[in-house]
Amino acid sequence: MRHTSSLYSKEPTWFCSRLKSRLTIPDKAASWIFEAGSITQRLRNYYGPRVQVQVLNNTWQRTFISESRLLKLPQSKYSLAREVLLSIDDTPLVLARTILPEQTIKSVQYNLAHLGSRPLGEVIFSYPKLERLALEISHVSHHAWRPEIQQLTQIRQPLWGRRTIYAIHHQPMLVSEFFLPEILNH
Repeated sequence: MRHTSSLYSKEPTWFCSRLKSRLTIPDKAASWIFEAGSITQRLRNYYGPRVQVQVLNNTWQRTFISESRLLKLPQSKYSLAREVLLSIDDTPLVLARTILPEQTIKSVQYNLAHLGSRPLGEVIFSYPKLERLALEISHVSHHAWRPEIQQLTQIRQPLWGRRTIYAIHHQPMLVSEFFLPEILNH
């Protein structure tokens, strides 16, 4: 089976966050990339409850090679891949891809497998022992996005993104978030 994403046809290139000085990240993008709390909560603090989650993909699949390596999973293992668009009043703000290994889902009594349009951050940041294990940064060309995502979000420039490994009950998950131009105005 091919490794697929409904967001991009080819996996972005990721850089260790320790190399941030070499990446020349604009201040507005850096404030989102290095946000320690929930992106959803930060959006809600600014916009109120109008933040919407549109589920673009929520399927069991094989992950990209680097995702499997980060999660220490065999390449043949399937994980739940959830891809969403966060928006406010039909204005796209964040594209996100979450990889949830089966063991992680089991460890939280399947709460993460049936989120529907609930934001992931709303759930995982409610766990008192949530750990952030690693952070990587990417700058993704506007050509990397699938045509339907380009049309949906009107991407016309490279996007900054972050990829974070979180753990709940010592079980990992991988959350990739890409910040659309409108979000950088706040």
